[in-house]
Amino acid sequence: MTSLSPSDEKQLADMVAAAAVGKQTFEIFAGGGKRGFGRPVAADHALDISGIAGIVDYEPAELILTARPGTPLARIEAELRGRGQMLAFEPPDWRGLLGGANAPTLGGVLACNISGPRRVRAGAARDFLLGFSAVNGRGEIFKAGGKVVKNVTGFDLSKLIVGSFGTLSILTEVTLKVMPRPETERTILLHALADEVAVGAMSAALNAPHEISGVAHLPEAAARRSSLSGVADGLGAVTALRIEGPAPSVAFRAEAIEAAFGRGAQLEGDDSAAFWRDVGEVRPLLADGERIVWRLCPTPSLAAKAVEAVRARLVAAEAFYDWGGGQVWLSLDPAEAGSDGGAAVVRDAMKACGGHSTLIVARKEVRSQVEVFEPAAPALTALAARVKSGFDPLGLFNPGRMREGR
Repeated sequence: MTSLSPSDEKQLADMVAAAAVGKQTFEIFAGGGKRGFGRPVAADHALDISGIAGIVDYEPAELILTARPGTPLARIEAELRGRGQMLAFEPPDWRGLLGGANAPTLGGVLACNISGPRRVRAGAARDFLLGFSAVNGRGEIFKAGGKVVKNVTGFDLSKLIVGSFGTLSILTEVTLKVMPRPETERTILLHALADEVAVGAMSAALNAPHEISGVAHLPEAAARRSSLSGVADGLGAVTALRIEGPAPSVAFRAEAIEAAFGRGAQLEGDDSAAFWRDVGEVRPLLADGERIVWRLCPTPSLAAKAVEAVRARLVAAEAFYDWGGGQVWLSLDPAEAGSDGGAAVVRDAMKACGGHSTLIVARKEVRSQVEVFEPAAPALTALAARVKSGFDPLGLFNPGRMREGR
């Protein structure tokens, strides 16, 4: 495999156009920390776009930031923090989860549509992309969207590109909507709730008028792995409710939440932030050693039933809940899960619960032989193939990353 490292958009477009002549394929990455997310890619060239980096424009008063995809996420977050702003979708660092060494980049987060605990309130990564420039599979440079929030020009390609895992086009510049950083945050902890009870409590909290920005439930095994004493203090499972905003508002809402759901320990400031960082990064709350990790996105009210159905067949399974039950992190013992990484069991359990499941962490040979992403209905598979053909007709970009042969 040949390694290529373009330094700008024009050079990238020329490389793709030249490769298209011989139908040579690319594995595309920037930081490389998410190369293990999805199916393994077999390509002719490794295309490292980390050189296409840097913040192009930042207008704090307009809540708009434009940057190139190879820009380290930490650099962007530091720039925003200095102006009291943030990426509201709270992108987590999955280096510990996926085993990557290099720092995450903006392009990798958008390509995989990775969002953290605040997604349940603020929205997903794709909801904050206003516009972009990219190179398609013909080596053509094109633009979509713009630099204003209320942009209605043309098709909303931003929603399509984010989460396509680099299989449609290669981003070269993106414009994001940013948001003010909350003045303060507080997390209220409810102890010893059973999973199903906790799911009901989280749903009620989200539907209450308290503007809760994070809701997670850690069964006892996950709670004990926390580095925070208020979580891992032996009081059993922990259900966490986060509120953010001006200090007087946070104090008032905290009292209202405790009146409705009961009193518990509270995490303030940095401790609260550390807790939600662990939830977003996933790995600190999982069992040590080699594990297979699935992400389930069931109907939230049925999340506990989905986990119970898996545990009925895979007794070593562990789980914890984010997004009020809309996201469940499921950890399996590889020997018990078998050669398919537990795919048959997980997807049987999900059939009765709606939603979808994704295999996040498993050995390469497992990811090569099972559907990493939720199998699609024939009509959706055909539609995806037509979309792929429109952007990358020769199949040059990340072949096989999402589906076998595509």
